[in-house]
Amino acid sequence: MLKAYKYRLKSTKIQKTLIEKHIGGCRFVYNWALEQKIKTSEQTGKSINHMGLDKLLPALKTEKPFLKETNSQSLQGMTKHVDAAFVRFFREKNGFPRFKPKKNPIQSFPVPQHYSVDFKKGIVKLPKMGEIEVLFHRTFEGTLRTATVSRSCTGKYYISILVEDGKELPTKQKYSESTTVGIDVGIKDFAVLSTGEKIENPKYLKNSLKRLKCLQKRVSRKVKDSKRREKTRQLLSKIHEKISNQRNNFQHKLSSKLIRENQAITLETLNVKGMVKNNHLAQVISDSAWHSFVTKLE
Repeated sequence: MLKAYKYRLKSTKIQKTLIEKHIGGCRFVYNWALEQKIKTSEQTGKSINHMGLDKLLPALKTEKPFLKETNSQSLQGMTKHVDAAFVRFFREKNGFPRFKPKKNPIQSFPVPQHYSVDFKKGIVKLPKMGEIEVLFHRTFEGTLRTATVSRSCTGKYYISILVEDGKELPTKQKYSESTTVGIDVGIKDFAVLSTGEKIENPKYLKNSLKRLKCLQKRVSRKVKDSKRREKTRQLLSKIHEKISNQRNNFQHKLSSKLIRENQAITLETLNVKGMVKNNHLAQVISDSAWHSFVTKLE
């Protein structure tokens, strides 16, 4: 069974520079690979897969020497990401793959292999970056798979490690009405259970709205590309990150409680995209984040 573990990186200034180089190099390769797939499809009517793109990478590195400072397997991982994006597009009709903008503060890159984790020393060793200190809040056992290094909107760095623990998925058990709970999500109450229990909606966004509006006005008044604007934007990002963390914490605790106490869970199917089009309810629905709650339950 595959499980992912996410940890905060305590990187030095030099290591931050190396991580940023990897982020920039991988973003460049992703955009290049996407452009190659589009051009090949338009010119020949056929698509080029990630193996064909990997064969073109050595020539690209010669043309763009800065790519040699990035782990080669991380670059190859980005060509696979482009392939996966097209598979999702044709299979789920979820939107055509888009180019990754540099201005987006949230960025990431994969480390497929040749990295190691040492819980005793509290470090993770990454290729071309060396040993980086990690805040390990828990340990794991199993075979290391792909790791992903990411940067949050507030400039924090994280590593997500995929682990094969060797355990099998539990077999599905029989369930009945007595072991099944129905959930009706809402706005006034976050959820109402079939048992009659009501779970209050914490409304984290509404509680921070005054501060958010104040900072958003400050950002809009600052000169574009100025240091003061960037500092204010960082303060705004911190509040958004805090709201997201509060919401995730609440939903994780609730979903864990529900699946521990019940054998099966039933929910109604909601057209959230359609409901958000209502200008009077859009903000409250987005604050409730029903989709992410259902995803956590699944």
